[in-house]
Amino acid sequence: MSAINLFTAEEQQEIIQAIRSAELETSGEIRVHIELLCPTPDVIERAVQVFRQLNMDQTAQRNGVLFYLATDDRKFAVLGDEGIDRVVPKDFWETTKEVMRENFRNGRFTTGFCLGIERAGQQLRQYFPRLDDDTNELSDEISH
Repeated sequence: MSAINLFTAEEQQEIIQAIRSAELETSGEIRVHIELLCPTPDVIERAVQVFRQLNMDQTAQRNGVLFYLATDDRKFAVLGDEGIDRVVPKDFWETTKEVMRENFRNGRFTTGFCLGIERAGQQLRQYFPRLDDDTNELSDEISH
């Protein structure tokens, strides 16, 4: 069984649409990665590995944001590349995770992801507005 099975096809499309909406007005890139188990003891370490595997550290402005979830281990992380991490408020990632955590606790995984993505999109729009020659550097699909 794949971790992506936690979401119906409609829920997956809702998350993908949240990514596309968030990226409409920014040069930033957002990805969601879901797997059953976190193969490392530290979820941040795993998120960094996935970040690199998905080439999120290769964006022109270093403004990628990864939402990582290991369903069976009940672990998740939100990770921003150095460009976005440098400009968001100091507690931004933690407050975003708290919004998501509250929804996850209540079984609202799709809502949690969509709210987190929306928050990241607001910050990306503020600090990395969409450029005239902007291209979508990374896939919007959920990886697993």
